[in-house]
Amino acid sequence: MSLRLETPQADLAVINSVAEPTLFILWHNRLFLAAEVARRHREGRRLYSLISASKDGSWLEAYFSMAGLHAVRGSSSRNGREAATALVNCLRAGNDVGITPDGPRGPVYEMKPGAVIVARATRQRVVLVGMDFESSLRLSSWDGFHLPRPFSRVHMRYVVLDAASLGDRDEAAADIGRRLAAINPDRRPIPPRRRA
Repeated sequence: MSLRLETPQADLAVINSVAEPTLFILWHNRLFLAAEVARRHREGRRLYSLISASKDGSWLEAYFSMAGLHAVRGSSSRNGREAATALVNCLRAGNDVGITPDGPRGPVYEMKPGAVIVARATRQRVVLVGMDFESSLRLSSWDGFHLPRPFSRVHMRYVVLDAASLGDRDEAAADIGRRLAAINPDRRPIPPRRRA
């Protein structure tokens, strides 16, 4: 709650618009702020997020539950089809959905097609989420997970994706990956992973 989230006025209009359910797409290492963004800007809408079916995903599900968010368990490698169907059903029921297309194990910033599949199946509004951290701790995880420092500033971006750009799945995924990279700059490189 101490974080200063700075958002351009046009982007504020995007995130504050709760007239229709929205599919949010963000990189895995920006996931920490999802609950706070939902609390500040998406009042009245439940947010469901795709969380890995692995043991590590259980920790994230517990965190999301404490923060008032909801989980759909699965990934591209485990229960992927069932998870995509559950996310489609969440959107059709009027809820928001969040997907990290490079999760749960990476490679970091590599766009997988799951978000495009869900977007094409529902034709709901799609918003790309950008975060530029002025000061954050970087974990030595596969994605260099960002933990913003208390009282620091985060520059937020919310960009509506044109549904017409989702024609070809692979081209759409590549385009979304490029656009996410443009609104999510890294001020510091990802720290090297520690060997077990």
